[in-house]
Amino acid sequence: MYDGGLHYNNGRRGQDEHFRGRVSHFPQELQFGNASIIIRNTTVADSGVYTCDFPHLQPEQRLCIKLVVELTLKDRSGEIPGAAPKPFVGILNISEDEALLKCEVRGASPKPKVEWRDSDGNILPAEEPQVSRTGERYDITLLTTVTRTNSSLFHCVATQEEMGHVTRDQIDVRYCGAAPKPFVGILNISEDEALLKCEVRGASPKPKVEWRDSDGNILPAEEPQVSHTGERYDITLLTTVTRTNSSLFLCVATQEEMGHVTRDQIDVRYCEKTSEVKSHCGVGVLIGLWFSGVLTVAATLAPSVAAKCIRKHKKASQRNQRDDPSKEACNGDTSLTNCLTSQL
Repeated sequence: MYDGGLHYNNGRRGQDEHFRGRVSHFPQELQFGNASIIIRNTTVADSGVYTCDFPHLQPEQRLCIKLVVELTLKDRSGEIPGAAPKPFVGILNISEDEALLKCEVRGASPKPKVEWRDSDGNILPAEEPQVSRTGERYDITLLTTVTRTNSSLFHCVATQEEMGHVTRDQIDVRYCGAAPKPFVGILNISEDEALLKCEVRGASPKPKVEWRDSDGNILPAEEPQVSHTGERYDITLLTTVTRTNSSLFLCVATQEEMGHVTRDQIDVRYCEKTSEVKSHCGVGVLIGLWFSGVLTVAATLAPSVAAKCIRKHKKASQRNQRDDPSKEACNGDTSLTNCLTSQL
């Protein structure tokens, strides 16, 4: 209102709080009949019919104008005090088929509306927003669980319609497979060292694979052998360990993105030295050769012994036949058997 040089911006009372600090006119133009006003930082709530009354004119005059404020949402971060900053988005947990997403909007005033949307703009179901407030500033956290779909792109959108402000951030979700328990084994072993192998298969995202001793110390290892099919990784890691106070070793696979760790262990038993032979494997070879020699000798002696017994059997048979023909077969067979047995 302007009346005789007084107006709301120079001490006149009674202005609606909704317009305080946002409305002004052109003081130098009033003498020319220009009673125009400026409304700054318009909002949808400013829409309506405005009247301009001239009560001192005869006849009294009233002019009307309709103001329509359309909501034009755009990112006004840094332009308007209290405009929500760009959201912070992240993955709290992820698996092969779903992911838990987090969106944080901090220090916004007035309170923004925060939503998760898919790549087509559809609003996604979410948990109840976590809201905290310091004075007129709001901090909002919104969680949602998304599942494997045709699209892996998701948006967090913060809107303050009162000031026509909208801001967003997006995240590309790569669903994964938690690394299974590693397969560990011994490729080679001697008296003083062993070559160990660790295999992790079908993991996504790519895991970090390490060999560790029983105290948790990371062991030096060869360059990992890595292959992948799509987003799935197969990793093989070899390390050579030597005889130490401990014979227990662990292979550890870690996927920090999903907070996943898995491991397996192996107890290495090194070969023992002896004073007579080089190793237990050597003992087995010597014994085998000795038995082989016995069998060879026995096989060599058998024909000569059999021939000798046959000659003796023939002579005994002839004597028995002269004495008692009925005893030929029995005595002959018995004497041959006894002969072979005694010679061997």
